[in-house]
Amino acid sequence: MATELTQAQHLEGLRAALVAFTRYADRAGLRASVPTTPDWTVRKLVVHQGMVHRWAAALVRGDPAEPERYEREGQAAIDPLDWLRDGAIEVVTAISVAADDLAAPVFLNDAPPAREFWARRQCHETTIHAVDALSAALGRYPKAADTWISDEVALDGIDELLTGFLTRERSRLRSPDPMTIAVRPEGTELGWEVAVSTNPAVTRRTSHPHGDVELTGSPVSLYLALWNRSDEIPAPELWQDAAVTW
Repeated sequence: MATELTQAQHLEGLRAALVAFTRYADRAGLRASVPTTPDWTVRKLVVHQGMVHRWAAALVRGDPAEPERYEREGQAAIDPLDWLRDGAIEVVTAISVAADDLAAPVFLNDAPPAREFWARRQCHETTIHAVDALSAALGRYPKAADTWISDEVALDGIDELLTGFLTRERSRLRSPDPMTIAVRPEGTELGWEVAVSTNPAVTRRTSHPHGDVELTGSPVSLYLALWNRSDEIPAPELWQDAAVTW
């Protein structure tokens, strides 16, 4: 099963992330640098997230998506944080009123139906970028204890990354020497084995993962580490090359 969280839980995760995002962005200031996304300022982070919300909302509604226009609007916004909030409202509304059999495109492997896919994707998109805003406010990479993220959201986000993103043909997670990475969150029966080679990674869900490299920690600490948003748990060196980008 691609996700065990409901659409309502994903949208609540998005809401909680937006609250954190705006709080930490305001605290850091729009000109502040973002340790977790090198070469970005908080303003660029806000513009990117607001663009993604509007892009996703357009796809859900079946409207033309215009990311370049959304970015220009964000860059010109008098109050970028209000503009960010408006975009979040737009995507939540689009998902909430969409039909159960929504035919919008999805772009990850092992994806749930389109309506659930977009609620899940925007939950984690917003959560990870809210962590970026947190890093700007802290002036460093955050630790799990610094965040508001629940174990349930973290486990769902790990699953989306390992089964949906990193198994795609376009994923950069590759190794000339085949290896298996075991991901074992503490306090749960959930686990994953990621087989890495010169071909796209193959991920298997298992309650007893084993591998050449084993990553163990709390669900939130693993979520941050696997998204390259924390140094609390060192990830394999090749993981940096597999970073997901827009």
